[in-house]
Amino acid sequence: MEPFFTNDAVVLGLLLVVIAAVFHTSHSAKPFWKKFYTIIPSILLCYFLPALLNWPLGLISGETSNLYFVASRYLLPASLVLLCLSIDLKGIINLGPKALIMFFAATIGIVIGGPIAILAMSAIAPSVLDVGGTEEVWRGLTTVAGSWIGGGANQASMKEIYEVSDELFSQMIVIDVICANIWTGFLLYGANQAKKVDRWLKSDTTAIDDLKKRVEDYQASIAKVPTLTEVMTILAVAFGATALARWGADSIQPVMERNIDFLNKYNLTSLNSDFFWLVVIATTIGVGLSFTKARKLEGAGASRLGSVFIFILVATIGMQMNIREVFDNPGLFAIGISWMLVHVIIMIVVAKIIKAPFFFVAVGSQANVGGAASAPVVASAFSPALAPVGVLLAVLGYALGTYGAILCAQLMEWVSP
Repeated sequence: MEPFFTNDAVVLGLLLVVIAAVFHTSHSAKPFWKKFYTIIPSILLCYFLPALLNWPLGLISGETSNLYFVASRYLLPASLVLLCLSIDLKGIINLGPKALIMFFAATIGIVIGGPIAILAMSAIAPSVLDVGGTEEVWRGLTTVAGSWIGGGANQASMKEIYEVSDELFSQMIVIDVICANIWTGFLLYGANQAKKVDRWLKSDTTAIDDLKKRVEDYQASIAKVPTLTEVMTILAVAFGATALARWGADSIQPVMERNIDFLNKYNLTSLNSDFFWLVVIATTIGVGLSFTKARKLEGAGASRLGSVFIFILVATIGMQMNIREVFDNPGLFAIGISWMLVHVIIMIVVAKIIKAPFFFVAVGSQANVGGAASAPVVASAFSPALAPVGVLLAVLGYALGTYGAILCAQLMEWVSP
């Protein structure tokens, strides 16, 4: 069914009104709103309200809109540059090895979660594994593994490697998008409850708190009312760097395409993604500029504008989710939820053992499941100062995605009835 609003100018305006309404109410002095936002974080509403505008209201649709593409290809790299201007590399290094441990725990959870979900469904409801025709459901699930570890490029690689039909692939997209988006919602909510979770995990958050304080103190020390010239300079830096990153990605990707056989041989197909190079180059430029005078643009609100771009991206991600599809494919949805539960349980167990902060749990998970488009979003929900951590882990996910997905595929084939 076609949405009521199909013009992207109208849809963008509607999304910005929603975001502004959330911000206005979240800063209201009224007791109701104060209590409401102690339970529900504002970023979660910016995520789920557009989903409700999609379904059941039917006002907008992610399928007919190009806003997510624009936000992820233009606003995301621009925000990465701006959020990295005041990056504290020493503070990030001081976060220690627990961030990497939780990232790899998340990867392992995805790798073994798929075969465990298949085993569970074959015992409880074997009919779910019958997708019709001669195709085997495990082949389709390899594309979900590729997406949840390395992103869209690795997902496409799995589709080709395991010869997944377009019809089965479209069903797998439902599992991928719906389950991943629901989990993202939980993480955004959890960011608001991080202190309670950290107390339960008995985690030491000293390094994270120190990094946040150092960045916030630096921002406060140089904060000022920006002039028009400074605002224009911030925009020039953000989108100039995005242009440079786009040009670099467009230059590198054809080279990778010409060497696709070599990349396939060593399972490095993620390097053939222009989005991968866009994120990597934009982040690198942002980190590089943090060592120059451009760092002072933070005082004029560089990270604040970067956060605006992130919230617009969050809203466009939310409008991609059509909750109705959950009811259209309950069996496949059950597989996805079972898979995600294994992932979550492993992460919680590992976090409890090593006493890792919930921030590492959330970002390590999202760097796998959501990739570079949403890992910095989840990190920013804890603090804008932590957004670069999400980006760095997401890039690692790109590197490991195909390897992890192939291992998961072999295990799923082995356990399939």
